[in-house]
Amino acid sequence: MDAQACVFCKIVRGEISLPKIYEDADIFAFHDIHPLAPVHFMIIPKKHIDSLADCDTSHQAVLGKLLAMAPRLAREQGSPTAFASSSTPGRVGRQEVYHLHVHVIGGPEALARC
Repeated sequence: MDAQACVFCKIVRGEISLPKIYEDADIFAFHDIHPLAPVHFMIIPKKHIDSLADCDTSHQAVLGKLLAMAPRLAREQGSPTAFASSSTPGRVGRQEVYHLHVHVIGGPEALARC
């Protein structure tokens, strides 16, 4: 996917405005527009990577940061004790936006739905 046309890259660049949960030099987190639970957000790298299937050891720092921020952000968003995280790459994984992202889903009763 072309990073210029990627909707998540447009969010990172500020071309599409939405409330962010977290941002630093490497990653950006925002609420899912179709939440499956009271807490449902995504964490993405700012640098365009099509999917987890395209990652290798050169991506380990950003992958580590994506996962390391999930517990903190889940707690801050209202899921203090448990949450699910997933990245479903490619067509078989039903990836809709071809920009690496991790879903974080939690909140009361949320894990029973996953």
